[in-house]
Amino acid sequence: MKTLRQIGSLAFVLGLFTIVFVGMPYYVIVGDPNMPIMPWWLQIAVFCLLGGILVVLVTLALEQLRDKTSAEGPLPAETDSSILLVNCPVVPGREITEVLGLVQGHTVFAIWLGKDLSALVRLILGGELTEYTEMMGQARETAANRMVAQAAEKGADAIINVRYMTTSVVGTAAELFAYGTAVKLRE
Repeated sequence: MKTLRQIGSLAFVLGLFTIVFVGMPYYVIVGDPNMPIMPWWLQIAVFCLLGGILVVLVTLALEQLRDKTSAEGPLPAETDSSILLVNCPVVPGREITEVLGLVQGHTVFAIWLGKDLSALVRLILGGELTEYTEMMGQARETAANRMVAQAAEKGADAIINVRYMTTSVVGTAAELFAYGTAVKLRE
């Protein structure tokens, strides 16, 4: 699926560049306004551009459908609620016996264009941008679950110094990175 999406992206980019950097100058320099149809190579470029977009959209829709159906079952990290998360360097009332090392989880989230448009309207009118609030909440939960799963693989009892960091990737997509130190505690 990922390979097919990359092929679609490549077709889109090749079509776009051919139209912009070859097709437009062709019509400016050589083009005849009475010409009934486009040259064959420009038609292929248009089909690559449109077909590439279609392939990318279909593969993304199929991936989201697959992810949504697989997300209905609990994640391994969600079932392991015994790992304690704290954002301080110690666990009050418990002694740290072993430091297992850095654990981390990250994700990059974006929202659907329809939600993005509704958030833009709310940006003009004012109020909480609930679409982005929900997106960041999902991203935080996913990143934390991945961090906890990594700690569970190491046999940790707790994660100390838990921190979250967010970065804007492109447009309305945001990366959320969760990290901390996995430790063993004395019983």
